[in-house]
Amino acid sequence: MAKISVFQSVTLDGVMQGPGRPDEDTRGGFKHGGWANGYQDSVSMEFAAEGMAAGGALLFGHRTYADLLGFWTMTPEPNPFTSVLVDSQKYVVSRSSDTVLEYPNSTLLAGEAAQTVAALHENDDGDLTILGSGELVRTLQADGLVDEYILQIHPILLGSGTKLFDEGGRVDLILERSITTTTGVIIAQYSTH
Repeated sequence: MAKISVFQSVTLDGVMQGPGRPDEDTRGGFKHGGWANGYQDSVSMEFAAEGMAAGGALLFGHRTYADLLGFWTMTPEPNPFTSVLVDSQKYVVSRSSDTVLEYPNSTLLAGEAAQTVAALHENDDGDLTILGSGELVRTLQADGLVDEYILQIHPILLGSGTKLFDEGGRVDLILERSITTTTGVIIAQYSTH
């Protein structure tokens, strides 16, 4: 059985929308894009490198897949993320079987996320990491398919934007590890079991 981990940057008030750049996700008139910029330091980069070195497959919603890989494959080399994103096995969830995946090592999971990811979760032995993909995370959480959350909690409040979690039932988490960066970001690793 695969382990599904969510790796996400969030604000203290839970916003996960558009952390990387102003034009990343402007849905709903969101004007705070790029809010996570300036918070990276050697501690957060070391933690990210540790995660990249662990390997495993990546799991995306279609919109995040297209945006994230589109951005990093157009970013001038060298950078630590492009080769990992391109070379890793990627599973992309889409309701449409006509979805075209433009990048190598990509497999389409067509249909409803709860069913397609549940089958992958049951039949795969590796680790699966979700980057971004808030709608996918919320769907999988509601169906009890998330095993771990790795949250980079930034010390800012935005007051608006798409939040990682919406209304739902109680879920008790177990803190496995926490790290504080020099910029005040708390990296918290929680298991759900």
